[in-house]
Amino acid sequence: MATQTATLPKEQLLDWYHQIVLIRKFENMCDALYAEKRITGVYMHLYSGHEATGVGALAAITPEDHVITAYRDHGIALARGVDPKAVMAEMMGKRTGTSGGKGGSMHLASREHNFWGGYAIVGGHLPLATGIALKVKYMGEPNVVISFVGDGATNNGYFHEAVNLAAVWDLPVVWIIENNLVGMGTRVEEASGQPDLVKRAIAYGMKEGPRVDGQDVVAVYEAVKEAVEYARATGPVLMESLTYRYQGHGVSDRQYSAREDLKSELEIWQQRDPIIVLRSRLTKRFKNIEPELERIEEEADRIVAEAVEFAEQSPAPGYEDLIANVYVE
Repeated sequence: MATQTATLPKEQLLDWYHQIVLIRKFENMCDALYAEKRITGVYMHLYSGHEATGVGALAAITPEDHVITAYRDHGIALARGVDPKAVMAEMMGKRTGTSGGKGGSMHLASREHNFWGGYAIVGGHLPLATGIALKVKYMGEPNVVISFVGDGATNNGYFHEAVNLAAVWDLPVVWIIENNLVGMGTRVEEASGQPDLVKRAIAYGMKEGPRVDGQDVVAVYEAVKEAVEYARATGPVLMESLTYRYQGHGVSDRQYSAREDLKSELEIWQQRDPIIVLRSRLTKRFKNIEPELERIEEEADRIVAEAVEFAEQSPAPGYEDLIANVYVE
């Protein structure tokens, strides 16, 4: 593993740094815009703290492969290469958004990027992941499906049905459990008889992947790359990425200010922030790289600012947009 890490090119590591920083700054801006009611909606779930998991995982697949996730989807969309302007426009309910302004925070998707969402129902996307993988196998395509799933959704019936059928049919899907230790306000060990969630693979007769350090983009990339290679050739893999969210379950959730156990735990996890971990790796390996990292951070600020400006200047959907796409012509 160390040998692989040492041979990763500088350009790739810098690109991951750019993606992680961009996602963090994008989410921070979304948080501020929601507080100002410039982003509206019932709820918004931020990816802050998870960035290394999404970026590392998606770096391990090709553009022809498929990606699907739940409602904490902004970071996944950006890591998949969806235009930040279109993502921000969707967040602000504008016609130029990824779903025409009719989906919002929890319903980002892009057919162009084989990114299929963005789903608000807990675990509701998991049978769709199995369906996409079934289509891939049925058509004899060489592709794989990555399906992200939160720790809380692993106790959902959708999880059992989707993962079980993927194993029965030997489908090319990698299930990545993003375990941030707390499902809404309930700790994993209080909700699951087996808190090592990756061990559920045994019950379904599929390959048990690793429990990987979700704060380290390189560790995630290498683990997912191996899982993807197996899935393409053999069948499904269930793996687990240990990470931590920096906000409550959603933006209206103030549990970190109300619960001392979570507040102190958050402080510990922030010491291994994905940005800190990767920046440390870069500065140790490459001399005098700090100015380049600072330029990347400034570039991310510019991209986010331009995305906000684009969204604010974009038109809102009209009546014709409302009734469009209801029936197939």
